[in-house]
Amino acid sequence: MKHTIADLHKKLASQEPAIHTDFKDEMTYGEYLNLDKILTSQNRLSDHHDEMLFIIIHQVSELWMKLALHEMTAAITAIDQNEMNTAFKMLARVSKIQSQIIQAWDVLATMTPSEYLEFRDDLGKASGFQSYQYRLIEFALGYKTKHILKIYEKDAVLHEFLTEAIKQPSIYDVSIRALARAGFEINEQLLDRDFSVTYGGDETVRQAWETVYRNVDQYWELYQLAEKLVDVEDWLQQWRFRHMKTVERIIGFKQGTGGSSGVNYLREVLDHRFFPELWDLRTTL
Repeated sequence: MKHTIADLHKKLASQEPAIHTDFKDEMTYGEYLNLDKILTSQNRLSDHHDEMLFIIIHQVSELWMKLALHEMTAAITAIDQNEMNTAFKMLARVSKIQSQIIQAWDVLATMTPSEYLEFRDDLGKASGFQSYQYRLIEFALGYKTKHILKIYEKDAVLHEFLTEAIKQPSIYDVSIRALARAGFEINEQLLDRDFSVTYGGDETVRQAWETVYRNVDQYWELYQLAEKLVDVEDWLQQWRFRHMKTVERIIGFKQGTGGSSGVNYLREVLDHRFFPELWDLRTTL
């Protein structure tokens, strides 16, 4: 015997009499999540079916990036306040978030070059290259690119926010401070430097991390911190790689809509390392 949805609802109501159904004076799930705004924000510029996929994948990725920034910003504060266990939990969550963003590229990759060409021109010069949240993630990890701020001059409030964000210490800067607090002889110029400049490596930092890895029991928290940082960078580079391969699969080596060289640019950034000493010591240990 087949049951309709209405039949199933009646059965559920009889089995679960405590379920609330009257929300005239109560907040609903949709209201709490602002679903009316979220689910009406997919405004296609074309009539092509796959533009919906393109918009949603990028919107979902931006939401995940918002959460990643929420966690990383708090982790930076926690490390600077020597609350390492709190930071570890946050950084572990960041790694899981990154895995979700990586998987999103697999969904976007179901779109073929022919399908994308149907609406690509409608995007004008808009490009994921302009994602300000991605820039904030790079800033939080220590990759500071001042020239990129010009992109955001259209929005004065956003531009000012990013200008301040680029001056803040990265998660690696506060980790270097943690090494100094632990008694390691760290180059003092690193502890209060111009944080708007990308960190390029330092011999005292290399020696400190190598000592940590050779004396794990003695420096367990710093060792854990280092491995959490490596996790985050590892996942970010996988994210970058998956992005690059998805772009190559869909548009080949065409120029990006935002004017970048596309795949060639994405390949170049794969060579950048956020925490150079933590990777170098793998060879020297």
